[in-house]
Amino acid sequence: MEAIKKILTKIEQPLNFAIQNNFKNLPNIKDLGKSLINLLEFLKRSMPASTRKEDLAKIEELLNVFIDYDVQKLELKKIRIGKAIQLLEQLKAAINSNREVDKEQYRDAQSIRQISDLKEALTKLTLPVQYLKGVGPKMADRFLAKKISNVEDLLYFLPRTYEDRREIKKINRLETGKIQTIMGKVTLAEYKYYGRKRIMEITITDNTANLTAKWFKGRVSYLLGIFKKNVRVIFTGNVTDSYTGKTMIHPDYEILDDNDEDLLNFKRIVPVYSETEGLHQKYIRKIIYFALEHYSRYITSPIPADICNKRDLINFQDALRAVHFPRNNDPVEEYISSRSAAHRRLIYDEFFFLQLGMAVKKTGRVLDHGISFKTKGGLLERFYTILPFELTCAQKRVIGEIHADMAGSVSMNRLLQGDVGSGKTIVAMAAMITACENNYQAALMAPTEILARQHYRNINDWANHLGLNAVLLTGSMNQPERRKILEQINSGAAPIVIGTHAIIQEDVDFHRLGLVITDEQHRFGVIQRSILRNKGINADVLVMTATPIPRTLAMTVYGDLDLSVIDEMPPGKKPVRTVLMGENKRNNVYQAIAEELEKGHQAFIVYPLVEQSENLDLKDATNMASHLQKDIFSNYKVGLIHGKMKDKEKDVVMGEFLENKINILVSTTVIEVGIDVPQASLMVIEHAERFGLSQLHQLRGRVGRRDIPSRCILLVDYKISSDARKRLKIMEKTTDGFMLAEEDLAIRGPGDFCGTKQSGLPDFRIASIIRDAGILNDAKEDAFQLASQDPFLEKPDHLILKETLLWKWQGKLDLARTG
Repeated sequence: MEAIKKILTKIEQPLNFAIQNNFKNLPNIKDLGKSLINLLEFLKRSMPASTRKEDLAKIEELLNVFIDYDVQKLELKKIRIGKAIQLLEQLKAAINSNREVDKEQYRDAQSIRQISDLKEALTKLTLPVQYLKGVGPKMADRFLAKKISNVEDLLYFLPRTYEDRREIKKINRLETGKIQTIMGKVTLAEYKYYGRKRIMEITITDNTANLTAKWFKGRVSYLLGIFKKNVRVIFTGNVTDSYTGKTMIHPDYEILDDNDEDLLNFKRIVPVYSETEGLHQKYIRKIIYFALEHYSRYITSPIPADICNKRDLINFQDALRAVHFPRNNDPVEEYISSRSAAHRRLIYDEFFFLQLGMAVKKTGRVLDHGISFKTKGGLLERFYTILPFELTCAQKRVIGEIHADMAGSVSMNRLLQGDVGSGKTIVAMAAMITACENNYQAALMAPTEILARQHYRNINDWANHLGLNAVLLTGSMNQPERRKILEQINSGAAPIVIGTHAIIQEDVDFHRLGLVITDEQHRFGVIQRSILRNKGINADVLVMTATPIPRTLAMTVYGDLDLSVIDEMPPGKKPVRTVLMGENKRNNVYQAIAEELEKGHQAFIVYPLVEQSENLDLKDATNMASHLQKDIFSNYKVGLIHGKMKDKEKDVVMGEFLENKINILVSTTVIEVGIDVPQASLMVIEHAERFGLSQLHQLRGRVGRRDIPSRCILLVDYKISSDARKRLKIMEKTTDGFMLAEEDLAIRGPGDFCGTKQSGLPDFRIASIIRDAGILNDAKEDAFQLASQDPFLEKPDHLILKETLLWKWQGKLDLARTG
């Protein structure tokens, strides 16, 4: 049988090579059909006399796949290869069962002992779903709408909830106030008008009683089309009593065929998946069940056994199967809440490989020698004396943490968090002075030209007092000016460089770059940050953000960085008073603006849109700026700034606003980050319900920059939901950015929070950093402990773990975060 195994491997190898990277290699493979026919004929002759007829028939099917393969078009070749891989899997399973070999040969981490085995297994998972039995091109497109392109995606497409169909209730036995499942036939489907409201009503019976299901929202024509008379249905929902009898509001439903009394859909805990048009529950269950049967053995999770035992983790493949199709003796509530042992294993797995990637990056840096800066110098002491105020205790503590890193032999990799107005720029300047005193250059990269110029104004003023040359490099500079700046950077005549992404252009050569600072760094792409750091040799890295980041999110997105937090505001800084107002108070808002302008102060008015949208009934910055200038504040100058303007245009507007030549600045969120206008005392945010809490907090931070009493007015639509109003009320109660960030994370989730999609990190398919914070802590502890013992995962026991880690990070490991 060893000879047969070798022949099967020879057949598999070119097929696996062909499907890699979505069939990228296929056009270059010549005479594949001819070669495989020869191998299949040889396999047929080599089979023992005891071979079952069904197995020989599979070999014949395989031969038929490749008879005219070489003359087919590329798309048909792909279909043939997909079919061949399926048949080959079935043949291998049949042969293995005859030999009484454990079919679950990939069941545990220990069973994949060779990297070649792992690579083969991972290649199987890249098979496009199109080539699974029962899918095809049309259904594959529908799966793609759910971001499912290959077998691995499909296996990780987890149920959104579960229905307990171990017991289908009779309608006359339903209990009010409980979620229950019933089955019956449609007797009536119609929509009714109750006043102006149109309500869809479906009445079903199971011969014991009737139940009415109601939909207040939804596509009525679609529902009428599927709920035809006598159609058999399943409803799951909360049961209430009404004048019509037992009722369910917006139940989950499923249309049944006459032959649907099968074990996938009945008499068990049934998975309920997120649907899209043309992809329905029974079909999704069938395809996922097929994929689990034929491909789940190729998914590996080689987390060391001692960690699995310590954390009481069940076998990974068992967990994957159970999450899709729970065992009948399992509590359904644990699955619905994602608290089952199966969910816990998959969640731990996601967190562990994320944290292991972070840990390998961080512990790997410990072995790289960085620059050891001397941190006690006269220039720094002079800097403190020219400041018109005393540093806060938090600023002193954070500067101490940064200087301790800079003095060490390991390259600094630190995140500096500080709320709006907490004094991060002064901390950054202290670090830059230290670099300069050690004859190194320091570079600060800002996401916008407006913010870069603002940093330059502040830092250049301090630098001049200290005899240091600071230069600004932006994309809008003319060529003569740019050449002059580049020469100073290259010669070392400019020890401090401030700029936008222009400072990472190929022709920017630093003389001796020792410190890299990125401000609001989540706005930069992964590669941009990496390029800047690589312009020095083992340069220290400080990344700054005014966006308060919840601890759990910081652990995931910034797990490889050390964290410093400025958690204290300068004394005397007055909090910005925030008020929520409805559209009916618009005249009051305009009156408040006029009062501030009469005092010589300035105001911001922020809109969510640059221009009017046909799809959204929202006010926009462009039209409102014109309206405000002509009809409301004709005695004052109203300016307009937004992201679609050229940098030079934005600079002119901001310059005029800073000089108080513009009284009211109408804007989009382009002014969200870092803009410092001392005389601005009022921020009005229109359609405030369209913004996240952290974004509102950043916008609010544009006023109250000095000791002028300042306000922020959140102007909202009449029709906003009670949830939205409750969320915005939090803004009235607190100016604590960290508290708001926690609330924002809980409401919005981590996906778009502070740009984490830019971070270069693997996406979470299952885990939630909010719900699963405890598991995250365990995974981080275990991953970092393992990495401390084997920083590059070079021990023989960890080689499979290392390959799996690289697979999960998909080449991002060397670039994620700061590079």
